[in-house]
Formats: sequence, structure tokens, C-alpha cells
Amino acid sequence: MKTFRVLVTWLACVVIGASGSPLLAQQVSQPQPAQSQSMPAAAAPAPAATAAPTATEATVISTDGKMSRGPMLTGHDLSPWSMFMSADIVVKAVMIGLAFASLMTWTVCFGKMRELAVAQRRLRKALAAIHESRSLAEARVALGAQKSILAAFLGAAVQELRLSSGIDTDTGIKERAASSFAELARAEARRMRLGMGVLATIGATAPFVGLFGTVWGIMNSFIGISKSQTTNLAVVAPGIAEALLATALGLVAAIPAVIIYNHFSRVIRKYLEMVGQASGASARLLSRDLDRSHLDHGHGGAVSHAAE
Repeated sequence: MKTFRVLVTWLACVVIGASGSPLLAQQVSQPQPAQSQSMPAAAAPAPAATAAPTATEATVISTDGKMSRGPMLTGHDLSPWSMFMSADIVVKAVMIGLAFASLMTWTVCFGKMRELAVAQRRLRKALAAIHESRSLAEARVALGAQKSILAAFLGAAVQELRLSSGIDTDTGIKERAASSFAELARAEARRMRLGMGVLATIGATAPFVGLFGTVWGIMNSFIGISKSQTTNLAVVAPGIAEALLATALGLVAAIPAVIIYNHFSRVIRKYLEMVGQASGASARLLSRDLDRSHLDHGHGGAVSHAAE
């Protein structure tokens, strides 16, 4: 009986073990799908990591010295027109003024270039025309209707002869004619120097005006730093770039003005030397006419004395 009980108990354990082993195997094998499912879940963020970020993180240092991570702005347009449009009103006024100064510089340049070229050509042609003239009358006929400073000198000499008719001494006539020539030369020099003062002013002041716009813009950038409580370069770089654009425009206006001023100073000096040659040629023609008039008077006097 006891042996039967032991046998039944052993059979029951075998049956229970045989029936329980699939359940145990199922329970043991059930975590495998969970692990296989968890693996893609863990690997799922990988494609997102390879996607292009919309913003780049940068280290931000606050005013109290603490460091943190924050987004860095990368989409700011730094073209000259965009910087001008986003600049402060004072910086805009400075840029507009410098652009107007540059326009004036090139206007004076082209206008003065044409004026000097025409004046030099006319005076050179007039000097060549009267080179063989023996008197003021011949010189005026040789010039004809040409307009130049030489024609003005000859006209002043003829007018002085007409106004001084009846005066015996020639010294006073020559002095008065030389005074008229000097006035005409000074007037011609003033006419040729018109616009040179504008070039000198622009060349001397444009860099400082641009520097004023830069200082104003950088000051506003530092004010923005204090308000935003950050020293991130990406935040203040657009404002600094806009401020530096004013200095660039100042140099663009000043450098050509200085170069053009120096060039025209040399050209005007050469032209005034030609004006001095024209004045000397007119004075020589006047002196010849005066000597001829005295010679004619002397011969007339000798003939009349011989007739007596």
C-alpha cells in the first residue's frame, strides 16, 4: 500500500512536470519578444539623430559667469542692403550722408575733368595761333572767335591802350595792363578751383563721420547685450557688422576724394602755368605796340623837323 502511494505520487509529479514544462518554456520564451521589441525602440532615435538640426547649440556665458547651452542664430542675412535696413536710424542717416558725399565726389570729378580738358585744349590752341603775331591786332585776328583766357588778356590790353590814349609815358600803361592781367588770372584760378573745397572736405571728414556711425552702432550693440543678459557672439554680431558698414562707407567716400583732389591740384597747377604764359605773351605784344607807336612818333617828328 505504501509502495502504491509512492508510485502514484511519483506519477503525479511526472504528469505535473510534463504538463508544466511547456508553460515554463512559454514563460521563459515570452521575454524574448519584449527584448526584440525593445531593441527597435531603443534604436528608433538613431535616424532622428542623423537628421539636419534646425539650430546649432552654442555655449552661452551669462553675466554672472555661469555657462549654459543655447541655440545659436544662423539665419541672419548679412548682405549690405539687409544690414542697412536693420540698422539704427542714426547709423542709417550716416550711411545716407556718406553715400551722398561719394556721389558728389564723382560728380565733381567728371565735371572738373571735362572743364579742365576743354580749357587746356583751347588755351594751347590759342597760344599756337598767336605764336607768329607781331601786334595785338594781328593776335586778335589770328584768334578769331576762339574763347579762351588769352582772348581776355588781349582784350584787356587793347582796352588799356584805348583808355590811356594821350598819355606820353609807357610805364603806367604797362603797369595798369599787368594789373588787369593779374586780376584775370586770379579769376581764372578761382573758376578752376571750384569744387576742390568739396573734395577736400569730404576727404578730411568722411572717415570721422563713418567712425561716428560705427561708435553709435557698437554702443547700441552693447546696450542690447546688457538687456539680453548674454554675451553670445551670434546675438551681437549683426549689430556690430551694421556699425562697421558705416566705417566702410566712410572710407569709400574719403579715399577717392583725396586721390581726385591731389590729381586735380596737379592739373590745375599746370593749367595756371599756361595762363601765366598767355599773360606774358599778351604783355609782350602790348610792349611791341607801344614801342612801335613811339618809333612812329619819332620818325614823324624827325621828318617834320627836316621839312622845317
